[in-house]
Amino acid sequence: MKAAMTEFFWANTEMVVFLHVISAVIWVGGMIAMRYAAHHSFVHVENPHFRLERISHALKRLFMIVLPFVLILIITAVLMAVGWDFRNAALDANANVIDQNAMDMYNLVHIKEAIWMIMAINLGGMMYLRAKADKALKGDAIAEAQKKLSLIGKYLVPLNIILGVVAIYMGVVLRYSHA
Repeated sequence: MKAAMTEFFWANTEMVVFLHVISAVIWVGGMIAMRYAAHHSFVHVENPHFRLERISHALKRLFMIVLPFVLILIITAVLMAVGWDFRNAALDANANVIDQNAMDMYNLVHIKEAIWMIMAINLGGMMYLRAKADKALKGDAIAEAQKKLSLIGKYLVPLNIILGVVAIYMGVVLRYSHA
């Protein structure tokens, strides 16, 4: 399996890296646009029920747009980690460190993967809260819907934006660690 993944990666390196980068840009950029552009237009809608419906609908559309890119990002991350063979550059067959700089980069790969996985889990949580808010709106429980959507906008989206920017920076470091 590893050999096939490595072969696929090297036969399609530019496309794999492009898909990884564009997926990160769409995911993080979409959250930035939603939180700092679209959100401010929603606050001017006077009817609270309609405002919350619009926010919930916009979040649903954002989540449906980014979800395929999240999957692409995870798949391409694995392909790059295996293809660039960070492990064999850092460790010998007995798992002894043979190059400290390579080991640092290998650890960075794992940290970056963990960040994207935390972001994916956070996205799942946001999708769950949005669905619950939508259900609350259908039952005219405006305060409950407001609470759930507020958690998304105030905490979960900004958290993913910060984590995403950090992961993108780490990707740049990793890419140029073995240029």
